[in-house]
This record gives sequence, structure tokens and C-alpha cells, in this order.
Amino acid sequence: MLRGLTTLLRRSGRHHSETGEARMTRLAVPPALSADLGCDAVGVPARYGFRMLGRLPRNGCVFADNDWWWWIVPAGSDLELTWPLPSHYARGAYVPATNPRLIRRPDNTSPYTPPIPLYLMACQLTGTAPLWTVGVGSARGA
Repeated sequence: MLRGLTTLLRRSGRHHSETGEARMTRLAVPPALSADLGCDAVGVPARYGFRMLGRLPRNGCVFADNDWWWWIVPAGSDLELTWPLPSHYARGAYVPATNPRLIRRPDNTSPYTPPIPLYLMACQLTGTAPLWTVGVGSARGA
């Protein structure tokens, strides 16, 4: 994961601090929203942001900076999924961004974007076939 983050930082123009640590920001869910499932984030380069925003249901918090757009998803939304490049999965919603701003509030009290539609949209826009890892579909009737 560190190598992927280093590549992400290099591609996005972010720099490491003098201590060698990446500049990370935790996306803050508005306090009025219930985040009982914990928060992770899925980011895509800004060039995909508008297209995804227009095609996904209007629920879930979306943050953006100049280079990346970030969707809040429930913690653990990376389990058994391989998110396609160039998307980036950020545990704990710690993202390599210096000034992300909330650009979309949900219509309800949940801060989450449903991860499966988000995943399928990311796959479609990047031309990547969805890849489910071990465990998905393995419990067939016996």
C-alpha cells in the first residue's frame, strides 16, 4: 500500500515532508450525519469526478481538491474488492490532500455512498473489468 500511495502522491504532485511522511488529511464528515459504520474514502482523479458525480445516486459526502475527488464509504469497503487504478482506497478517510472541500452533502442522514455502485462506476470509467477476490460467490448451494 505504501508504494501505491507514494505513486499516487508523485502523480498528484504532492510532496513528502522533511521527515519523509506524506501530507495526509482526514476527511471530516459533517457532525449532523451519522457515521456509525466508520469511514473510509475512495478517490479518483478529478478528470473522472464530474462524470461519476452525475451518474451516482445523490447520497454520500463527496470532497474535492484540485487533483482528486473523494467519496465517503463505510469502513471495510475494500474487503474482497480490487479497486481499479487510478482510483485510490483510503482507510480511515486519510487522504493525500491539503485542502479538500465538501462539494456534496447527502440528501439523508448518512454520509456514505454505496460502495458497490461506486466500484462499478470506477471500473466502467477506467475500462477495467470488476474483480471480486476470494469469498465472493464461493458459497453456492451444496
